[in-house]
Amino acid sequence: MVTTTRPAPAKLKQLADYQGLAPEGVLDEIYEKAGRLKDASMVHVNATAIGGGVAEILDNFVLLMNDVGVRTDWRVIHGTAEYFEITKKFHNTLQGNRELSFSEEEFELFRWVNHRFASFADLDHDFVIIHDPQPAALVEYYAHSRPWVFRLHIDITDANPQAFDFMAPYMDQYERMIVSAEGYKRPDLKVPQQIVSPSIDPLSPKNIDLSEERKAEILRQYGVPTDKRFITQVSRFDPWKDPEGVLAVWKRVRQQEDVRLIFAYAMAPDDPEGARIYQSMAEVAAEHLENGDVLFVEGNDPLLVNAIQSTADVVLQKSTREGFGLVITEAMWKGSPVVASNVGGIPTQIVDGESGFLVDPYDLDAVAEIVVRLLNDQALAAEIGANARERVRERFLITRHMVDYLDLMLEL
Repeated sequence: MVTTTRPAPAKLKQLADYQGLAPEGVLDEIYEKAGRLKDASMVHVNATAIGGGVAEILDNFVLLMNDVGVRTDWRVIHGTAEYFEITKKFHNTLQGNRELSFSEEEFELFRWVNHRFASFADLDHDFVIIHDPQPAALVEYYAHSRPWVFRLHIDITDANPQAFDFMAPYMDQYERMIVSAEGYKRPDLKVPQQIVSPSIDPLSPKNIDLSEERKAEILRQYGVPTDKRFITQVSRFDPWKDPEGVLAVWKRVRQQEDVRLIFAYAMAPDDPEGARIYQSMAEVAAEHLENGDVLFVEGNDPLLVNAIQSTADVVLQKSTREGFGLVITEAMWKGSPVVASNVGGIPTQIVDGESGFLVDPYDLDAVAEIVVRLLNDQALAAEIGANARERVRERFLITRHMVDYLDLMLEL
């Protein structure tokens, strides 16, 4: 890959920068509610500062909350490599993998890392939000009298019983639990549950509008060829993202249309499984990687991901389980036509046939058929893309996310 020279960092974002992007009246609502919380503070805790949707959400959310006068901090739990192997197992089992199991030693290490972090983490805030299972046990080890909220970004409706039974007592110690879709609520938990959809920042490097010339320049700098059309999936190499299924769909599409497949991936520090799946996929797709019909592009530069998503003729998200899928929101914001699995939180984003297409992830022929249809009908692709961008503007921008959290703070 070509190394590029980066410009000097831009100024820190302010809420006023979103005028004209956010729906009318939203900024005034944020200022009014934040004014009622000017002496309050909140802190977010998650597992990593880079890679994955949670880190991307928090990156500018924390800045903007401080800009409107609500002191907002961000902590990242300190874990060992073995601990992150265990938490990745929690991710998979809570999303439905029933073949995996935990030893008592693994449970004990999970508790120990949480307990150790609680002994020195500064979480003495008015409002504490814990993201996902990795730091979930902090609630037990940190004495508090203020509201603690558990923000779960994954789908646990069909969780592995052993994993759920271990995690449920921690969840029930929170004052509130936030999930991404109505169907994710668990009636067997005591903690009150509510929905808050994730969001994207339209002014982040990954989501800003780029000119055609700038997109072409970025792709050229990173050696991404543009000699023919391409479809893409942007995701971690994760079993729930079904990379082998994506490859199988592309093979069907290629029988009718000469298109390239680009896997734009990222490796997160808290996901040791990614490297193993990457290697497996490199072996499965070896022939196509060698002749350039399939590309693996490491998306560490958000501008590169932006250029890929906004240039792609069709964006896929063929997950078999998906808590929400911010990469879908990103592609929709860019006006790219999206074909995504009708699972998890994805249907909360896409109105089928209007702002994208929802598919059965296991019906490879049907997925390929819709991709081919979009490749051959530019008017349809443009209409779908325009509808998608407007849907994101109304429902899934960072400004709406701020309103949701301010409302929750005022309530609790």
